Amino acid sequence: MHDHETILSAFEAWRGAPMALATVVSTWGSAPRPKGSHMLVHVDGRFEGSVSGGCVEGEVIALAEQVIVSGKTERRRYGVSDASAWEVGLPCGGNIEVLVQPVSDRGFPPALFDVIAKGRGDGQIVQIATDLDSGLSFLARADGGDAFANHYLPPRRLFIVGAVQIAQSLAGIARTLGVRPIIVDPRGRFLTDERFPGMDLDDRWPDEAIAAGRPDKASAVVTLSHDPKIDDPALIAALAHPTGYVAALGSRRSHAARLERLAAAGIGEGDLARIDGPAGINIGAIGAAEIALSVAAGMVAALGRERG
Repeated sequence: MHDHETILSAFEAWRGAPMALATVVSTWGSAPRPKGSHMLVHVDGRFEGSVSGGCVEGEVIALAEQVIVSGKTERRRYGVSDASAWEVGLPCGGNIEVLVQPVSDRGFPPALFDVIAKGRGDGQIVQIATDLDSGLSFLARADGGDAFANHYLPPRRLFIVGAVQIAQSLAGIARTLGVRPIIVDPRGRFLTDERFPGMDLDDRWPDEAIAAGRPDKASAVVTLSHDPKIDDPALIAALAHPTGYVAALGSRRSHAARLERLAAAGIGEGDLARIDGPAGINIGAIGAAEIALSVAAGMVAALGRERG
């Protein structure tokens, strides 16, 4: 998973200071981080993000410090055939190529961070291209051209319908995954700050809340209330959008009954097939926390397929 949110937050906090941006531009074998992963390095040595899960970070930070001083982009490859990579411990035959650019108009222009942030806020995919020879990044053309292209997806969201015990665990897991949880429940006794501290709470009826939220391919909607008056409208609203993951908790028998109700409400077979029910991956879960884990795993798998 790309941690672009962390990079954007760090840039905003450090705005105006000299920085360098490291990017994984190629991978071979069992590389520890995917292509497009970033690490942002401040002139004082602070950094956010990762290009190797910790294996070559020290090397890249040192290189970034040189780039900040020189203002010139550098490109390095680390792998099992590279002696320096052995020294820093790149694992399992993995190879990565890292581009380190100054955050400036000679490398990665600062304005591009704002373009990415705005696009993500609008629910749009932003594509930034980089000429690997010149080291200059720019907003990509529609065809992408021949340059290296990095895609910045909208932030992932999870609409949890039903502020029940499983929802408490699921919201916490979602946060650790970098997914923004939004808990939806019109029942005031369930939806409280005490039960969901620091979470986004929405006390509207789920169909209204989800319609207003306009879930996209980077979003998930999971119903947990076991009350058809709450869950069914939420599912209908989720299926009206290109929601990346739609799931409903319950047994196979209750899910079969749910499908009958939704079909009677006019939902077609194609949309009914989009619902993961019973929700999640079968891991033999017992108890709220384990069930939440299985649902989170199903969400990660589905949203990963949407990322392609």
